[in-house]
Order: sequence, then C-alpha cells, then structure tokens
Amino acid sequence: MTDQTTLSFASPSAAAADGVAVVFAEDGPKFTSAAQDLDKKTKGMLSEAARISAFKGKKGSSMDVLAPRGVKFVRIVLVGLGKPADYANDAWLNLGGAVRGKLSGREGGTAHVYLEKAKGELSAEDVANFALGAQLRNYKFDKYKSKSKNSETEQTAKPLKTLVMHCADPGAARRAFAPERAIVDGVNLARDLVNEPANVLTPAAFAARAKALAKAGVQVTLLSEAQMKRLGMGALLAVGQGSENTSHVAVMQWKGAGVRGGNPIAIVGKGVTFDTGGISLKPAAGMEDMKGDMAGAACVTGLMLALAERKAKVNAVGVIGLVENMPGGTAQRPGDVVEAMSGTTIEVLNTDAEGRMVLADCLWYVQEKFKPVAVINLATLTGAIMVALGKEHAGLFSNDDELSARLTAAGLETGEKLWRLPLGPKYDKLIDSKVADIKNTGGRWGGSISAAQFLQRFIKPGTPWAHLDIAGTGMASGDTDINRSWGSGFGVRLLDRLIRDHYER
Repeated sequence: MTDQTTLSFASPSAAAADGVAVVFAEDGPKFTSAAQDLDKKTKGMLSEAARISAFKGKKGSSMDVLAPRGVKFVRIVLVGLGKPADYANDAWLNLGGAVRGKLSGREGGTAHVYLEKAKGELSAEDVANFALGAQLRNYKFDKYKSKSKNSETEQTAKPLKTLVMHCADPGAARRAFAPERAIVDGVNLARDLVNEPANVLTPAAFAARAKALAKAGVQVTLLSEAQMKRLGMGALLAVGQGSENTSHVAVMQWKGAGVRGGNPIAIVGKGVTFDTGGISLKPAAGMEDMKGDMAGAACVTGLMLALAERKAKVNAVGVIGLVENMPGGTAQRPGDVVEAMSGTTIEVLNTDAEGRMVLADCLWYVQEKFKPVAVINLATLTGAIMVALGKEHAGLFSNDDELSARLTAAGLETGEKLWRLPLGPKYDKLIDSKVADIKNTGGRWGGSISAAQFLQRFIKPGTPWAHLDIAGTGMASGDTDINRSWGSGFGVRLLDRLIRDHYER
C-alpha cells in the first residue's frame, strides 16, 4: 500500500506553492542554481547555515533550515550529492528514496524538489529513476494497525499530498517515468503479498489475488487439486497434503507481443504461504517469518501486473505453486516416495525441503504447456544462501551463460544484485537416491547448490534456465533508501529490466 502522494514534473521556473523546497549541493559544497537562488533570497542564510553546521555537500548528507519570512517555502532541505559523475546505476533511485524519507506533510501539503547538478543537466532517465525511488519509499503496510481518533500521532500526522519534480525537461522526464508507474504498482503488490499474515493469505486467497490481475488484461487460469492430480503433480500436492487449506497453481499469461511474438518467457515462483517445515518441524524461534516463504510467487505476480500495466510488448507466462506446509495427520513423512509430473520419483528425506518439490511440478508444467524461450524461477529456497551471501545478493544458478550474464547485468542496473554460484556433476550426485530417482536434500554441505541441482533435474535439455534463491533478499532484508517494509518486492524490477532489454519486441 502506498500513501496518496501525487507525483508531477515541472520546469525549474514553475510557480511553487507553500511547503518544502529540496535543493542540492555537490562536494565543496557547490550549490546548484536553485540552492544559489534560495541563498540569495535568504540573504546568505543557506550558505551561512552550511558553514555553521559544517555541511560539505557529501553524498548522503543533508541540512534542514526553517525558511525566514519573505520566502515562499516554510522549510528548505539541502541535500548533498557528493560527486554525481561517480554515481552507479542505482544511485539516483536510492537518492530519490532517501529524499522522500525526509519529507512529510507537516510543513504543508507540497514538496518541491529542484533536481539538478552543479554543472550540466540531469538526463530524463536519471530524473525518472529519482522519482521511482521516491515512489517506492512511499510504501507502508499498516492495514492491521488500529487507529484511535484521539491519538496524538493521528492528530499531528499529515500526509504529503504532492511531490513536484522540477527539472530541465519535464516533458521528457514525464515520458521516461510513465512505465515506472507500473513498476511501482508491481513492486508494491509483491510487498503487500509478502507482508500479509498467513491466516489471511492462504493458498486460495493468494490464488484469488492472482485472479484479480485479469482486470489489468492478464489471462489467469487456476488449477484445482483435482486438476493437478490428473496432471500428475504428485510432488507439489505432497507438500500441501497435511494442511486443511487446499493447494492451487495460478497460471498468468500476458500476451503483449501477440501471435507473432513467439513463445513466451516463463517466470515460476515458489508460493508456500506458510512453512512450518511439516513433520520435519522448524524451530519455534523465527518461524513467524515463514509467512514470507511465498516471496518468489509474490514477485511473479507483481511482475505480471507491471508488464500488463505498462503494456509491455512481450509474451510472458507466470506460474506460481501455492501450498501450505503443515504437520497434520495427513502430512507427508520423511522417507515417503512421491512421483512428480515429469515421472521422476522423489524420496522425501526432509519435509522442510519442500519448495523445490513445489517448483519441480511447476517447472515441468510450464515447459510442457508453453515451450518457453527461457525459464526463470524465484524462491526463498534455502537458508544456506544467506550463510553464503548474506542479504546483499540473491543466489543465481543457471545452465546458460548468456541468460546468467543478462540477469547479472539487470541486477547491477537495478540494484537487485545477483551472484552466480556453480552447478556440476559432482554436486548433482549429492541428490542421487538409493530407493528413488532422486532425494529432496543433498545434505548439509553446499545446500543451496544441491537444491539448485534438484531443480535442474526438471529442466528439459536445450531450455535456458536460471534459478534465483531470494531467501536473503525477498523478506526481512533490512531497511534501504527505497524500502522500509519487511517485504521487499525483490525481483520485480530486476526481471522487468531483463525483459525490457532482451525479450520485448
């Protein structure tokens, strides 16, 4: 959910209403033209305040000044740019989020951001990235907080109504930002889904939210348990059989490139709406976080919304397996053998290695039905990936160097970073079973790799495939400049960038 701040673009000379002014300075500090103008209007107050507070224009620094009488603004925020020439791809995005975090509606309903460098104009793309960061920072998930009419917080809190981006070419910036509005909606939908409690977001409830994408033009088909049984999805169904909540698969198609656009790119997501570990029960500490074990499916759903809203000229299909892993009397047991849709038999050594079983049937289904040009799956699959990479990178595994390179580049461009880890025959042997074709865990060592090897067993020869293990980045990934929510929405911007750059017509 976002607050209701309206974003608009205007020229630097456009009339400004009362409220907050945000201006910038580079190392030195070197004031931008808007900052110089305000300094003159305040008779040097801004430069004097910078001197007294030792503000040097360093990146990430800021200074607040209450504007004197005679100036149209009530508050001036001076923000340091550092050296914009050294900015990485996501720097303007993060700056937009950081600036938005400094603004509220207490000083007035409008904030004016005079977005410029000390020398030279910003590109329309940089302005659009700044605006995207600001909009992503707007997100809040507070629907379950009760609000007392007499509370002091409610009486003093005022939302910012309008954020005006003053830039050299507002028309070009407006056009550059147009598709990013859809990205905001997609990311925030993914965040909403991850943040919802498991008693609200059951597999059926998640399926209904996926079905709602039909309003945006996405074709959505829901597979029932009876249909999955007929298809032979024994691996997915085994995971959910201990829960009173029925399992579902949602198939979302966006046909933006039409018949001539060829076969789709396929995105597959793990959607375990709550994961107790099943009979192999998880420790109680931290189990509440397992409401977010569907972050992969949330990303796929948000991505499909974003593609539809921005009318992406691509054919794409999103498939999400929605289950709840519970230790009921009908739950699968360690030692059980089940048969996946591909015909592969799986020895279940650990019922907490369930996500790979959900994905196995979804991966096979999407290849059988749609013959995709490439398959990418996302899953909060292993704790081992956080041991290896922390929360800074998601793990990347792939059978295709070109797809891997494209994903890595998209990650660097968006700030949703990936790190490629190995696959190979010796790792693959870790999942060989003595009683079935494979077992669902390869043991303690290389746990993220053996999980990826398991998934690769369900990829047909010649199909470019990548697996993204987002256990460290999809939920509880820590506050950033563009997100203060427990659910991050990781992967929506990454995969949208990949599709824009390589799969759209």
